[in-house]
Amino acid sequence: MDYGNFQYKQSKKQKITKQKKTELKGIRLSLKIGKHDSDFRKKQTQKFINQKNKVKIELTLRGRERQHKDLAKKIIDDFVKDIENAEIEQYLKMQGGKLFITIKPIK
Repeated sequence: MDYGNFQYKQSKKQKITKQKKTELKGIRLSLKIGKHDSDFRKKQTQKFINQKNKVKIELTLRGRERQHKDLAKKIIDDFVKDIENAEIEQYLKMQGGKLFITIKPIK
């Protein structure tokens, strides 16, 4: 066996084990979300944050809901305030009919 080739493969294995694996998880909300559904999604988001994953929270506005951007922003802000050990990575942004925000775990 070639010793140089062996060293190369060993260094590759070490690099793979050293890499952090963070995924971007998604949570979808709506303007008409109920309290139980909201609580369930907060619980899921908290689980993702505890697993050291980033979370993208997205709220889609349909039809006449687009006139109520202020309500949508309030729903997302209240949702993010209740998540522990997380900080905002990308602030609230709107593209088309979707509002989204990205949060990440605090180091």
